Amino acid sequence: MNSFVTYLIIAAILVAAELVYFRIADRFNIIDKPNQRSSHTKVTLRGGGIIFLFGAWLWAAFFGLQYPWFMVGLTLISLVSFADDVHSVPNWARLVVQFTAMFLMFHELGILKLDMWWAVLIAWIVCVGITNAYNFMDGINGITGAYSLSVLLPLVYVNSKMPFIDMPFLIVTGLAVLVFCFFNFRKKAKCFAGDVGAIGMAFILIFAVGKLMVHENDLTYIVFFTVYGVDTVLTICHRIMLHEHLGEAHRKHAYQIMANELKMPHTLVSIIYMLLQMAVSFGMILLPMKHWVYMCIVFAVCGSAYLLFMRKYYHLHEEYLKTKEA
Repeated sequence: MNSFVTYLIIAAILVAAELVYFRIADRFNIIDKPNQRSSHTKVTLRGGGIIFLFGAWLWAAFFGLQYPWFMVGLTLISLVSFADDVHSVPNWARLVVQFTAMFLMFHELGILKLDMWWAVLIAWIVCVGITNAYNFMDGINGITGAYSLSVLLPLVYVNSKMPFIDMPFLIVTGLAVLVFCFFNFRKKAKCFAGDVGAIGMAFILIFAVGKLMVHENDLTYIVFFTVYGVDTVLTICHRIMLHEHLGEAHRKHAYQIMANELKMPHTLVSIIYMLLQMAVSFGMILLPMKHWVYMCIVFAVCGSAYLLFMRKYYHLHEEYLKTKEA
């Protein structure tokens, strides 16, 4: 069986699996109800992002279980996230599983070294933070799928030039994202990714980028998460300055203000985030510049753009809050 036919079969199975999941979610009332953080107004099926875990299992079934510890970690973190989608799981339980799953990933990457324990500890905390940040950013139609493609495509390109990870793994992950986008990247989404989708995809992408970092011994590939990273970190800083409880729901991310206060279509905002991240990533790959210099410039430019955007439009969110209080 040639690769093209194999990928067609996998894509067909993924579509069927997603449709079956919709029936299950509808039967057991696995839904997303709008809240203060939401940018949607209608009840929608939740957990459609479980297809990312299905995709990983299918890759292992068709191409071999090449990364067993990673797969165990992905399964653990996805299942507890799905349980949280169905019925709230205590924060401590989720964090225990997330740190355990990340430990298994680090074992797969071969970076658990006692002489560098402090660096591993920092990376451990940062990577768990990234998985949760990816979940925080999943608030409008299409953004998780579009942004995931903006990370996957540069990884596929780099892998075609200097192999660092199994290419079918990236392709099957991309197929799972495309199938999800078919149902989510639209004005009226059929489903949302849920925690299982956002956190599961973050885990997959961190592993892939981590493989590239280890292969090239270059930590600056963290720029593949620049747009989400800048939005998340600076929004957290902003909320701290406002003396807000970080665990409370909010709509202060730049993408939320674009979708809610500026009334931009969700899919347009998602495309903007995707194109920005792709430009940043391919700039890193193609421009003849030292990576660390490029990284500093990109962080500075994106950070400045975020601050300018908030300076111009954040007052609209304040006006929205006043109307809610009234």
